[in-house]
Amino acid sequence: MRLSFIITLLSFLFLAGPGHAQTVMISAQPNEEAPTISRHIYGHFAEHLGRCIYGGFYVGENSEIPNTKGVRMDVVEALKALKIPNLRWPGGCFADTYHWKDGIGPKADRPSILNVWWGGVREDNSFGTHEFLDMCELLGTDPYLSANVGSGTPQEFADWIKYTTHPAGSSPMPELREKNGRKEPWKVRFWGVGNEAWGCGGNMRPEYYSDVYRRFATYASDWGNSDGLVRIASGASSEDYNWTEVLMKNIPKNLIDAIALHHYSVIDWGKKGPAVDFSEGQYFTTMKRALMMEELIQKHVAIMDKYDPNKRVDLYVDEWGGWYDVEPGTNPGFLYQQNTMRDAMIAGVTLNIFNNHADRVKMANIAQAVNVLQAVVLTDEEKMILTPTYHIFRMYNVHHDAQLIPLSFVSPQFIQNNEVLPAISASASKDGEGKVHISLVNIDDKKTHQISVDVSALGLKTVKGEILTSDQLQDHNTFDNPDTIKPTTFNGAKLQGGKLTLSVPPFSVIVLEGTK
Repeated sequence: MRLSFIITLLSFLFLAGPGHAQTVMISAQPNEEAPTISRHIYGHFAEHLGRCIYGGFYVGENSEIPNTKGVRMDVVEALKALKIPNLRWPGGCFADTYHWKDGIGPKADRPSILNVWWGGVREDNSFGTHEFLDMCELLGTDPYLSANVGSGTPQEFADWIKYTTHPAGSSPMPELREKNGRKEPWKVRFWGVGNEAWGCGGNMRPEYYSDVYRRFATYASDWGNSDGLVRIASGASSEDYNWTEVLMKNIPKNLIDAIALHHYSVIDWGKKGPAVDFSEGQYFTTMKRALMMEELIQKHVAIMDKYDPNKRVDLYVDEWGGWYDVEPGTNPGFLYQQNTMRDAMIAGVTLNIFNNHADRVKMANIAQAVNVLQAVVLTDEEKMILTPTYHIFRMYNVHHDAQLIPLSFVSPQFIQNNEVLPAISASASKDGEGKVHISLVNIDDKKTHQISVDVSALGLKTVKGEILTSDQLQDHNTFDNPDTIKPTTFNGAKLQGGKLTLSVPPFSVIVLEGTK
């Protein structure tokens, strides 16, 4: 039985007409067999792209910005508050031109390279393996390393695993690590075997990449790591279902632990539209692309189930988010964009989808953490702000490692130019302390929707909540006004007779907490 939530789009147009205050009836039915929502669904991504690493995460040890070994502490503290579970690095497209040995040893001796993918700027390799893995320890997060398959070798991959994870003195690679100042190994479980092999990772055919993957994965064995290494195949772009089919058919299950999927909420790859001054039509199209994630997961998982009915191989959506035109006056290759309430809508509905597919989706990584695409943090020299997307991740971290509560409901319609989207998105879970959390998103930019949740099976006695909303969809935080958008207490939920009732305003996200 599918444990993800059931959402059926209404077919009666009159329900969306003006003046109709239809109540959305949601049934919450806990199930002992429901999956756990992996905290790794709430992962992040840091590529050597624009100001994500340099000026974002890393300012150097001589910076006047408070730092630890060059890593800026305001960003660290902000991300720790999100409880980020993992961080993917060094790419992205950059990963398949990155040779990890260029980024170790004395910084004065590290060679520079040209970042051919992002802005044609010099990469001096001052932020490398030690800096990244030490930063992950500061963050209290799991590192996810993307290995170079496009221009690297299996030996280079195997050496990186030994360098980072082997115990001191066990082989030449750990000896080199100790020479470079780190005696004990780091804990590195997650290893991407290339990135976007269908594109910037080599423009490979799935049949060819399957063979390349088998070769690389053979040398990415456990190596005595008691937790085991997780080998992640470079997966499909959006609806390229043939890619998933070929990989699942051709790669032996003892060589693969997860397969990736990339999907961006892009209006049009040729003309992405502005990040702030977007129209109602552009907003609708963006949300259509975001909600497509539901269909993508269903169809890719159906293929995975055909070859792996026991669900041994996980699905990792390790790149997702909104992608728009860069801010005026910025380097087009740096992908710097503002973050509005539209991005909060994207984050809310996407995370709900991931939660509701927790039986197969075990990791996801928003692109990217700082200063790039749908970032949770933006910096400008010593200044730092938190975006609306940041606040969604903070509000939703109550779902980390909680058990999914399946929901069923019929959504009202969000209609524009004869196109229809479901206006309401929702997911729910119960944590280890027995607290119930329900995440509700209304993407309709005009209508408030009445919600009634049947929680009689949950035995709740109290309820409280938070809401993220604003006056305009285009509202955003700036360095001069960093708190234009931030969560506030929500007291509009009423609990009576096993029913939880509330009104969800236009373009808003509400997270409720119920206790017995």
